Amino acid sequence: MAGDVDGRKSTIGVNFFLGGNPVSWLSQKQHVVALSSCEAEFIEGAPAACQAVWLRRLLEDITGAKVPAPVLKMDNQSIIALSKNPMLHDKSKHMDTKFHYIRECAEKGDIDIEFAGTQE
Repeated sequence: MAGDVDGRKSTIGVNFFLGGNPVSWLSQKQHVVALSSCEAEFIEGAPAACQAVWLRRLLEDITGAKVPAPVLKMDNQSIIALSKNPMLHDKSKHMDTKFHYIRECAEKGDIDIEFAGTQE
């Protein structure tokens, strides 16, 4: 969180694996300043969710078979709770609407979100 000492913006990192092999990755500075580590993870979750949904649809188009929901592993328990429980909306209503996409994807079953410790 806030790794850029000049602009105080966080850097996001996203990796997607298929069969244990990396197939897509992203690393970039966030476009907005996050006010907490939970918010930084929530902001990171939006492009990760977009990429996961796109990759799932691509695999379904290529194979013609139903592909199970991709699993997003995140190292922040608060973001997992926030994405699964809309009752926590008061903690996130100040965030830009586009970042709530991850919650919508989780509710629709387009993605699954699991905890993965930083060591993983």
